Amino acid sequence: MREKILIADDERDIVGFMRDALQDDGYEVSVAYDGKEVFDRLGETPDLIILDIMMPHLDGLEVCQAIRDRVSCPILFLSARSNEADRIQGLAVGGDDYIVKPFSMQELKARIRAHLRREQRSHLDHQPKLLHHGDLTMDLDSHQVFYQNLPIPLTSREFELFRLLFMHPNQVFSREQIYEKIWGFDAEGEAATITEHIKNIRAKLACAAPEKTFVTTVWGVGYRFERK
Repeated sequence: MREKILIADDERDIVGFMRDALQDDGYEVSVAYDGKEVFDRLGETPDLIILDIMMPHLDGLEVCQAIRDRVSCPILFLSARSNEADRIQGLAVGGDDYIVKPFSMQELKARIRAHLRREQRSHLDHQPKLLHHGDLTMDLDSHQVFYQNLPIPLTSREFELFRLLFMHPNQVFSREQIYEKIWGFDAEGEAATITEHIKNIRAKLACAAPEKTFVTTVWGVGYRFERK
């Protein structure tokens, strides 16, 4: 499932620019053009909300105060106001970040990725320490995988990659998405290295369970963990 971003801003040109850029990066984007319209979009359960402060009907600060108890996702403010008091007010009403207009799209994307990664880590902290799929067990504390209680000797990087797939069953990840989530968006290297890691993971799983196929290739798209 793609991560969902809600953009709320009354400047339609800016909204269109942000929406196109974020959709190009694989996000699912919905928009609101005034403060009241934000409430109609909350049912779409966004993973992150971008709020302009100066909007008709309700400004971004009022919207944030009203929805903060209803949503736990990160809220990023956009504003032409750059003084310290405005930034403090934005954070005080429940915002997680404050970006001053005009802004770099690359910086906005980097902040979005950082907040979403933080959310993923937070969710991992609240996950059960032992995850199961049939005879396959993943121990998040010891970073080990077992099949019928026999350990599968994955390297640290292989474990992180397999955990990503394991915890999102039947969801397809491209090589680029996997590389970004495991190595970080500013890491050096090529997404093609994912192919070799997948090959190694499959070989080790096949040694333990030759009759099973856990990681499949979706040709032209990426990889997924099969959970039937």
